[in-house]
Amino acid sequence: MILAALTIWVVLALPSLMMSAYLLVLTLFSYAASAPPPARERLRFDIVVPAHDEAGTIEGVLASLALLDWPKEAYRVLVVADNCADATALIARNLGAHVLERWDPLRRGKGYALALAFQESIHFGWARAVVVVDADSKVSANLLDAIATRLESGSDAVQVHHGVLNAQDSWRTRLMTIAFTCFHRLRSRARERLHLSCGIRGNGWCVTHKLLSEIPFEAHSLAEDIEFGIQLGLAGYRVHYADEAWVNALMVSSDAAASTQRERWERGRLELIRTRLFPLLRRAARQRSAVCLDLALDLLIAPLSYLVLLDVALLLLAAFARIAEPRLAISFGPGIACGLCIVLYVMRGWQMSGIGLIGLIDLFHVPSFILWKVLLILRAHDSAEWVRTKRELP
Repeated sequence: MILAALTIWVVLALPSLMMSAYLLVLTLFSYAASAPPPARERLRFDIVVPAHDEAGTIEGVLASLALLDWPKEAYRVLVVADNCADATALIARNLGAHVLERWDPLRRGKGYALALAFQESIHFGWARAVVVVDADSKVSANLLDAIATRLESGSDAVQVHHGVLNAQDSWRTRLMTIAFTCFHRLRSRARERLHLSCGIRGNGWCVTHKLLSEIPFEAHSLAEDIEFGIQLGLAGYRVHYADEAWVNALMVSSDAAASTQRERWERGRLELIRTRLFPLLRRAARQRSAVCLDLALDLLIAPLSYLVLLDVALLLLAAFARIAEPRLAISFGPGIACGLCIVLYVMRGWQMSGIGLIGLIDLFHVPSFILWKVLLILRAHDSAEWVRTKRELP
């Protein structure tokens, strides 16, 4: 009877154990690599800035791009003013950017804006690659140098670190900074070391014209970045990670604005699980592709808040089992193991984030943050429309 109960318990705990073990492996491989030497050639880039009603932020990103440590004649900035009802296009044009204005009330979304810019870049035929930078961002001066180094080494897709610009604004933005560090830097460092794909993370990524000619950008879901990264993986390409460069974007601190943003991310991820998981698993099995297997696992790994909830549920069930039968005290093992993996993962993310001791204090907000996310997913609705998140400008 005891053996049967423990067997059932292990089966119930297996998903949490597997996800936690996966995060532990990535944590162990998250140590920094040496930065590669500077690029030898001054490759030409089109930097694409998709913008929807970004009159309040467009000047900041263009000022940041003007400070790049790269010859001015070797890159141009292409702003896509997508269905804008404000002065985004006028401001960008006055600041010297090349501006594409797009009007299409039916096909709305960042994916459509990027597709238009990529087509324009390829048709113009001047640049070797396109780099995507969001309109609410600032970039490191070595952005193009870090990308060019990877392109010279044979990569056709590169992602730099995507971080938080206003990290110290509130407890929410500090938690987001830790979460971004875990999701972007920690995982991406490990995947680069394991020769996997770090994926495309929406901001600060690059693809060559050669790759776009082979795999046209046709990603229009709520998570168009992850979707395109999966398309690349299915085609046999991996996205390389450039840890020494960064693109930091504004994160919202108010509940209402954060809810809008998070809802889109959650719905987009669920849609990708529905449409892309089995193709990735089939390709991984048929071609023994570690890249596709890892991309599938990345979709399957529950968001950290949900993984914490699963672990709490395991521990509560173990407590009830222990009360009913003292010999079932061993059932605490899986929950404790999962909890340790999660703690190591989060603490490593906190350490790498540079957020300071206040970040540890902010972790006490995690229970309310988890409850907020659960309520959010329960009332989420489908929409592929580009709805601008209301930001608090610095």
